[in-house]
Amino acid sequence: MEKPKFSLSTLTSTRSALHMAQIVVCVVTFAVSYVWGHPLHTYWIYCMVVWGLCPIISLVVTVVEMFLIHKLILVFCMDWDDFTTGMAMMASLCTFSCTVMFANFYICRKCIWGWTVTILSVVCCALYCVETFRDKCDATRSATYVAALPGFIKILEAFVACIILISLIGYVGKPALLWCIVAYAVPLPLTLLTIITNILTKIKKCLPFSIDRFTMIFLVISVLLYITAAILWPTYSFRGNPRPKDCPGNSCIWSIQFVVTFMTYVNLGLYITDLILTCLGICGFKRS
Repeated sequence: MEKPKFSLSTLTSTRSALHMAQIVVCVVTFAVSYVWGHPLHTYWIYCMVVWGLCPIISLVVTVVEMFLIHKLILVFCMDWDDFTTGMAMMASLCTFSCTVMFANFYICRKCIWGWTVTILSVVCCALYCVETFRDKCDATRSATYVAALPGFIKILEAFVACIILISLIGYVGKPALLWCIVAYAVPLPLTLLTIITNILTKIKKCLPFSIDRFTMIFLVISVLLYITAAILWPTYSFRGNPRPKDCPGNSCIWSIQFVVTFMTYVNLGLYITDLILTCLGICGFKRS
């Protein structure tokens, strides 16, 4: 078994240079957003978390590959190529969502801060998209789960669920909408657990139950929960509550409730697609 050792060629490679650029731009974006203002909105907090975590992940990946530790990881627990491609895909989605949020909520004609952060976020997103594209086009890299269609759909499900949860508003005193929050919250950790278990192949083999059967059951539960949310959320959010005449997209509760409704149907579609493909056992999906 090869021991960890420093690899200068890895550090000076195009891949490492791309990671360094990601780290620098994300840190600058985080710093500019933090120094310039503290809105403390849920969207702003979400963006700060994304810009804080993404460079940490890029740094960890760089260090692991620089000392060839990923070869040991490959032997003991997971497919490193699949994991890093999946992280790049997730970072691309998250930084893209941050760009859209800042463009919608914090940009105005004289808001230099909003424009600066948004432009930096665009650069962050572009860098992670480049990494994702390079990884997917590299025939030497494996795509066992996260970088393949089954894992990618799971990543989308988790991503959309996060957008829904940070957008929840106007539910106080409405039991039906509180149930919707439960319906949104329950599938998310189960989705993440499924992703992690499939990445850690050694742990997956040691489980006393079939992860594929667990996935099937969890998908059925998720579809049922999202069907109830797809009915209850728009019904109790918009019944007797028409869109106000003055309803700017960046500060109108009605618009944010509409975002939750739209994302609910998106995730319901993703979970139904996931369930159907899993039942059919096609496109890399496994049925129990």
